Amino acid sequence: MSREAKLEKLAAKREEVLLGGGQKKIDKQHEAGKMTARERIEALLDDGSFVELDQFVIHRGTYFGMDKVKAPGEGVVTGYGTVDGRLVYVFSQDFTVLGGSLGEMHAQKICKVMDLAVKVGAPCIGINDSGGARIQEGVDALTGYGEIFKRNTHASGVIPQISVIMGPCAGGAVYSPALTDFIFMVDKSYMFITGPQVIKSVTGEDVTQEVLGGARTHNTKSGNAHFYAASEQECIDQIKTLLSYLPANNLEGAPVYDCADPAERQDEVLKDIVPDNPNQAYDMKEVIAAIADDHVFFEVQKDWAANIITGYIRLNGMSVGVIANQPKVMAGCLDINCSDKAGRFIRFCDAMGIPMVTFVDTPGYLPGVAQEHGGIIRHGAKLLYAYSEASVPLMTVITRKAYGGAYLAMCAKALGADAVIAWPTAQIAVMGAQGAANIVFRKDIDAAEDPAKMRQQKIDEYEEEFSNPYCAAARGMVDIVCEPEQTRFYLIRSLESLLTKKESRPGKKHGNLPV
Repeated sequence: MSREAKLEKLAAKREEVLLGGGQKKIDKQHEAGKMTARERIEALLDDGSFVELDQFVIHRGTYFGMDKVKAPGEGVVTGYGTVDGRLVYVFSQDFTVLGGSLGEMHAQKICKVMDLAVKVGAPCIGINDSGGARIQEGVDALTGYGEIFKRNTHASGVIPQISVIMGPCAGGAVYSPALTDFIFMVDKSYMFITGPQVIKSVTGEDVTQEVLGGARTHNTKSGNAHFYAASEQECIDQIKTLLSYLPANNLEGAPVYDCADPAERQDEVLKDIVPDNPNQAYDMKEVIAAIADDHVFFEVQKDWAANIITGYIRLNGMSVGVIANQPKVMAGCLDINCSDKAGRFIRFCDAMGIPMVTFVDTPGYLPGVAQEHGGIIRHGAKLLYAYSEASVPLMTVITRKAYGGAYLAMCAKALGADAVIAWPTAQIAVMGAQGAANIVFRKDIDAAEDPAKMRQQKIDEYEEEFSNPYCAAARGMVDIVCEPEQTRFYLIRSLESLLTKKESRPGKKHGNLPV
C-alpha cells in the first residue's frame, strides 16, 4: 500500500470515529437539547487543546451478534487538554454509539485517562451520558465498572475528580460519580440505582424518572449532587469556575490571582448585620461576600442542607474554603444532613491543601426524635472528625451564637483552629442565656416575689458574665476580638501567617471515620 493510500485509510478511519453513531443519532441528540460527546469536550477545553487518546479502540464482544456491531470510539471519547491553560484529563460518554453503554474496552479507555491523571497530577473530569452496562458483554462490563470504582477510590485525595451528569446514569454506573469529589447535573439528566419500572414492579410505587433521580431531586433532597444547571453550557461554565479555585493535585497549591481589592477594605454592611434581637435571623452569605475578594462567593451544594453553607472565596487572591452556619435556615442548627455536607467538604479541602475559614452562629444541634433515631450522634461526629483531622490553615470567625457541643463542632480552638476571631456580638457559652438562667438560678427564680422579673434579671446577669467573647478570650480560646468590618483584614493577615503551617499526625494506615 502506498503512502497516500495509508494516509487516506487513516483519514477514513478517523472520519468514521468522529461521526460516532452517525448523523441521524447526532441530530437526535441535538433535538433533545444535548451536545454530542465531542461537542461537550470542545466547549469545556481551551480551543485546540484537546488531544484524543485511544481513538481507534474497538470492542471484543462476540455474543448476541456483537461481532457484527460496530461501535466507533467504543462509545466514549477520552484524552486531555487545558482549561484556562491548566491541564485536565477528560472522558465523555457518547450516547450516539450503543447508547454510551459501558463494555470492557469502553471501561479500559476510561481507566487509562484516570491512571494518567494520577500519574501527572491533573484533575479528571468524567462526562456521563450512558444507558449503563453493556448487557451483551456480561461480567466483562461489570468488571469494567469495578476497575473504575477502584481507581476513583485510589485517586481520592490525590487529584480533584469531577463527575458531570448530562444524560442517563443508572444502576452500577452511579457509584463512580458518588466516589468523586463533585457531581454536576444538568436539567433533564437523571441518576438512580433502580429505575421507575423496577420500583413499580417491586414496591408498587409509581414515580417518574425526574422525581426519582432528576437533577433537582439530587440537588435538593438526596444531596448526591453539588451543582444544578439549566443547560449544558451553564454546567460547563460552573465546572470552569470550580477548577479556578482548586489545585491540580494534593502536592500543588491552588492558583493565586492578582487582587486589586485592598486587604484593609472595610465593608460598612458588617457593622449592623447582626441584629440586636438574638432570635432574629440574618443572611450569613452577606457576611461571606462582604469579606471575600471583590465580594465573590462561589457556593457549593447550595440547595441541600441549607442550614450550613459551603463554598469558595478568595482572600487577597488565595483560594479559601468556607463553612458557615446559616441563621436564616433552622436558626443555623446543626443536623444530620449538614454534618454530612460540611464534613465531606472539609475533608476535600484538607486533602487538596486548601485553607479554610469557618463562620459560626449556631444555637446547637437540632433537637428531635427523628434526628436522634436518624443517627445525629454518628453523623454529627463526622464534622468533629473532619476538623480534628485537618492540617491545613484553619480560621474561625464567631459572629454571634456558639453554644455547647455545636461551638466545638464548628472548628473551635480545641479542635484545631489556628486563628479564632470573634465579634463583640459573639455569645460563647454552654447554652443560651435563657436556658442557662432557668437551670442555674431555678431556686432563686422560684423563690422570688416576681419570678418573671427575677428570671430576666438572671438572664441579663448570665449574658453579662458569660455570653460574650471575653471569657473565651481570657482563656486564649479566642485570639482576636475585632469590629466586624475589620474581619477581612484580620483573616488575610492570619492566612498569610499560616501559609507555612506544618502539622504531623501519629503514623497509621488510616483512621476509622464515623461513616
